[in-house]
Amino acid sequence: MRTTKAPRRAEAFIVTKEHRRFMEFANVVRKERYIGLCYGAAGVGKTQSARRYAHWQSVEPLLTRWGPRDEADKKIYATLARSRVLFFTPDVRANFGALRHQIDDLLGRINVCIDQHTGKTARTLPWDYVELVVLDEAERLNTAALEYLRDLFDRNDIGLILIGMPGIEKRMSRYPQLYSRVGFAHHYRPLLGDELSFVLARHWQKLGLQLDGADFTDAQAIASIARITGGNFRLLRRLFLQIERVLRVNDLTVITDDVVNAARSTLVIGVS
Repeated sequence: MRTTKAPRRAEAFIVTKEHRRFMEFANVVRKERYIGLCYGAAGVGKTQSARRYAHWQSVEPLLTRWGPRDEADKKIYATLARSRVLFFTPDVRANFGALRHQIDDLLGRINVCIDQHTGKTARTLPWDYVELVVLDEAERLNTAALEYLRDLFDRNDIGLILIGMPGIEKRMSRYPQLYSRVGFAHHYRPLLGDELSFVLARHWQKLGLQLDGADFTDAQAIASIARITGGNFRLLRRLFLQIERVLRVNDLTVITDDVVNAARSTLVIGVS
């Protein structure tokens, strides 16, 4: 079974305004049992927010490497019992059969874990526990897979969130039976203004530096970074990896406009 792999380079999660807006959106979809659409440019943080909301970083290793249990797994059982969220990324060109099989496998494993936590041994329905399904990369779904999700939503008392790129809401409108069940839409936007400055300060700190907005050198570097990345989380991380390299290679201790541009020259800039 395949689900989203955790990133190899673990990054400390930064709670932004957009993440809080996503949480509010997800909570409403879950409470009202609607279908919700979340869309935004690649790299703005949609997937990270969804994984964080579902506590997927913690529970995914156990669910995907299914095997003998040990005492430490009880923490994961408790997390799943609190979360009640199934997060899933379909394979490219996911078809109905594969999607159903993979979701059923994940659902069964989540149910077993929550049974272990609650001490229950019998459930009346397979969806007694999971309250929300979050499906990333929804553009990969073909018509049959979308119809399966609509049927899954109709037959069970669950909320469903489909995450994708801008334009997914227009694509879904071509499927009136599914689109008529969409109750909420959330546009996930890039970092701007003070929030971008806050995130940049965190990046400065990770390099052992102090960001001073009143320092012209720092202000110039901030302006260059904002222009290059457009507030895109993924590009920020890629750019700062190169900034760190430029500082180290040249034995520098200040991020200047020249350092930023040198780092930018090594990247293939694109939101991908």
